[in-house]
Amino acid sequence: MSQSSVQVSQKRMAAGNAAKPVVVIVNLGTPTEPTAKAVRPYLREFLSDRRVIEMTPLLWKPILEGIILRVRPRASARKYATIWLDEGSPLMHWTTRQAAAVSEQLGEGVEVRAAMRYGKPALREVLSELHSEGFRRVLVLPAYPQYAASSAGTVIDEVGRWMLGARDQLELRTVRSFPDSAPYIEALATALDDSWAKNGKPHFNAGDKLVLSFHSIPEAMHKAGDPYRSECEHTAELLRIRLGLEESAMLVRFQSVFGPAAWIGPATIDSMAELGHAGTRRVDVVCPGFMADCLETLEEINCLNRETFAAAGGSEFHYIPWANDSTGCVATLVEQAQRGIAGWGD
Repeated sequence: MSQSSVQVSQKRMAAGNAAKPVVVIVNLGTPTEPTAKAVRPYLREFLSDRRVIEMTPLLWKPILEGIILRVRPRASARKYATIWLDEGSPLMHWTTRQAAAVSEQLGEGVEVRAAMRYGKPALREVLSELHSEGFRRVLVLPAYPQYAASSAGTVIDEVGRWMLGARDQLELRTVRSFPDSAPYIEALATALDDSWAKNGKPHFNAGDKLVLSFHSIPEAMHKAGDPYRSECEHTAELLRIRLGLEESAMLVRFQSVFGPAAWIGPATIDSMAELGHAGTRRVDVVCPGFMADCLETLEEINCLNRETFAAAGGSEFHYIPWANDSTGCVATLVEQAQRGIAGWGD
């Protein structure tokens, strides 16, 4: 086929894509390999976001470049190395599998892509690729069940920056959050029910606990009006009701704090030490805010928090994965995608 024929064929394909809906599933991001060299640029991009660090760059940049990026990449790389898969980053692996599973369920009439807010494949680059391929109807689906300005908010910010630079803009829709989605609550409950069927149900009347661990945000963001904590608590209450548990059986905790500022709590790791010292025999931990296993679930919860609980005298620790490419997690994403693209396939 001649070059001119190829160009004509590409133009026809691009024109045919204009009405085809696209779903872009967006997660936080990951370094490309577990090395300080790869972690450093990823952390620089992440920690330079004004939504993540709400400090004037004049004050923050010297701290970031002069202290944090000199020390933290090596420490983070060692942690990443403990969870790295043969396929690469767990977060990238599972997000890619989610996109493939959602695509299979939605069928050939919908295009599905995966993107990352920080690192690769960069959200802006994915949007540019879709645009160049002729797609114009795009739903951006941040993989964050609970809204925070520093998570879903920054995804929408990045989409807005791309749109500001586009002359021929996309017909764009976004998903804000889905803390009370029925498939989502059912996915969490099913994972717990399956785990309890396999490992026995905790003896809540004897003091065993189910811990729901969400990513924390700075207290200043919460006080400024961020709805994140209330959405986490809403999810927790719906899950408690679905499981038929007493309030005393479940604890809502927050993890992954960074720096000296106050963060919303109580902190998951502090509670692990307290529970162990108090004689709690067993804790089951699920992380409802993470739709793909990553450093925060695999290393922080399943390793560090497990060790903390055991060192404090605890006997039994169960980390319960619920997301990744599980049936319930995929069903949650499919529901959000179908709601978001409604009317576009007509």
